[in-house]
Amino acid sequence: MKKIVLVLMLTSSVLFSQNSDPTCEILNKINVLIQTEHIRPKPVDDSLSVFVFDNLINELDPSRNIFFQTEYDELAKKYRLNLDDLILKNDCSFLGDITSKYKTGLDRTKTVLEKIQAGNIDYSTKDTIRFYKKSFAFYLKKENIEKVWIKKLRYQILDDIAESSDNLDSLKTNFKSLEIASKKIILSNEICRISTLLETNIKQEEKLYNFFCTYFDPHTAYFSDDSKSSFVASLSKEHLSLGMTVNLNEKNEIIIDEIDPNGPAYQTGQIKKGDQILSVSNKKETLQVSCSSLESISTMILSESNKSIILTLKRNSGKNFEVYIEKQVMKDEDNSVFSFIIGKDSKIGYIKIPSFYADLDGNSRKGCADDVAREVIKLERDHIKGLVIDLIDNGGGSMEEAIKLAGMFVDYGPISIVIDSKHEESVINDPYRGVIYKGPIVILINSNTASASEFFSSILQDYNRALLLGSNTLGKATMQTIVSLDETKNTDFLKITINKFYRVTGKSHQYIGVKPDVVLPEFYEDIYQKESDFPTAIKNDSIAPFLKYKTYVKRNLIDKIARNSTLRLADNYYFNDLKKINAKIDQMVNVPKAEIPMTLDAVFDQKKTVNSIWTEINTFNDDNNPLDVYNSTVNQFLLGVYPTEKTINQYQIDNLKTNPYLNEAVNIITEFNASK
Repeated sequence: MKKIVLVLMLTSSVLFSQNSDPTCEILNKINVLIQTEHIRPKPVDDSLSVFVFDNLINELDPSRNIFFQTEYDELAKKYRLNLDDLILKNDCSFLGDITSKYKTGLDRTKTVLEKIQAGNIDYSTKDTIRFYKKSFAFYLKKENIEKVWIKKLRYQILDDIAESSDNLDSLKTNFKSLEIASKKIILSNEICRISTLLETNIKQEEKLYNFFCTYFDPHTAYFSDDSKSSFVASLSKEHLSLGMTVNLNEKNEIIIDEIDPNGPAYQTGQIKKGDQILSVSNKKETLQVSCSSLESISTMILSESNKSIILTLKRNSGKNFEVYIEKQVMKDEDNSVFSFIIGKDSKIGYIKIPSFYADLDGNSRKGCADDVAREVIKLERDHIKGLVIDLIDNGGGSMEEAIKLAGMFVDYGPISIVIDSKHEESVINDPYRGVIYKGPIVILINSNTASASEFFSSILQDYNRALLLGSNTLGKATMQTIVSLDETKNTDFLKITINKFYRVTGKSHQYIGVKPDVVLPEFYEDIYQKESDFPTAIKNDSIAPFLKYKTYVKRNLIDKIARNSTLRLADNYYFNDLKKINAKIDQMVNVPKAEIPMTLDAVFDQKKTVNSIWTEINTFNDDNNPLDVYNSTVNQFLLGVYPTEKTINQYQIDNLKTNPYLNEAVNIITEFNASK
């Protein structure tokens, strides 16, 4: 099963009748703020026009099967170099023109699909298909639209059939019945998807606003009141929740995986693990799972404005039934700090920080930094000899929390230099004198370690306070703030990049990431999106060093231990095998594909290759030298008080026992203690 991460996304929906003045008014308010407050403002010119136009068209027609080439050429001639002028003139009627042609394309596409649905597809004609990693030119002609869609659907049906069995002979024998069933489902879903786009009444302007914003940098963004509330909620470990998690099964069905006994889903008494979600409704709009994007479904479920949700469910082969759920404020276990102890003889503390969440509503001390401090105190009571701080997949969060946390591990001195939009430098100093923990520290990082977590780890690296182990981080060293576009309305907001951070050395990890002291491979490292992959990302630079600070230990000791670790892992079968699998993944994803024949044999072979890689990934583990992982004395007591947390606690322990990165972190701390 593939885990669904329900994240905040803006839906790809369309408004077909638009008032241009309010649209341009918001765009011009965004531009005024960017030109005065952004760390790197750029003029609104032809370059912006091309960027916004291309992204908007790509969003509407990524597969190039909606717009005719003539329609695209007409739109490009009118607008591709002129959006900047039109926006500055307060004329945003172009959005209505573009979406009107898009609606025309959707209407005729639906007609073509219904015609194909009523007829037969010929699988005997010779044809090939090619897969493109990047956008390609618009080519669709009126006389070819049915042919293009038949080709797309023919591949989808063959792919679906190939997925249904590992026995090619059986598939060929039963091809006719399999084709009828597959074609029915795939055509129905495509028609439903097109119908949903035609019927949706959610405004398209947000896409335009965001493409305008991301021209300046990838992290500047427009927020509606609803999307702002959801974003702010994501920075907290407590938010409105249904109290359940879901999975995507092999048929791309959304299945309820776990139900929190303290949550509203459980309290309905109607929902069970294994139920299939057929549709989601907020009373104003209903989304059918079979023909809606996962992004739109997750947006509806996570939106802070949707305080109640109606789920249409199906249990086994029974009848569909509806369940009304009112969300409750709940602790997000996946976004909360937790700790364990590794080993009995020489105890090593382990703390997982999933994000730099903050208490944005008051002073309840529910922020990440205070939670880490509490876990350190618990671990210290059991006399740990070292500490592992896990920032793997920590995408950042509150910079204030990162500053507080860095101050808890650095005795005193400067921790960062900040440059604002006026190019003025200011120094951030350690907010606390002294440290909460004096022993050796290893920090685990990876490609998804970003923003505030990069900031924190780079400080401890520069102070020689910790050894960093893992892979190169994402590369974001900028800070954003949220401001209202109109304080009298408070309905439209801008998340804007206002600061750049530099390390105490004068260097920056912006664009290039933080490099660990011990570099280890990770799954998918060649396909993770980094800051440098964004075309509008702010480039790396540095400033002249001028700060004085006292390091914790001499750098040559950390370098020596890092070299020993690298030598120790040179012949490690886990990491060497992981590199081989990554090479296969890179070949599958990043290397341009040759054309393949549109036959069941060719599609089956392609699917077999892909599935073999997934099998390697899913069965890949490290069963050697399992770690002894257990709860601190205090946390063991707390589990007795809160028994409902035992399940997730055991799940966390099981995952850590065979964690090869943690295993090496323990080896490093052991060597560090021996060297003293």
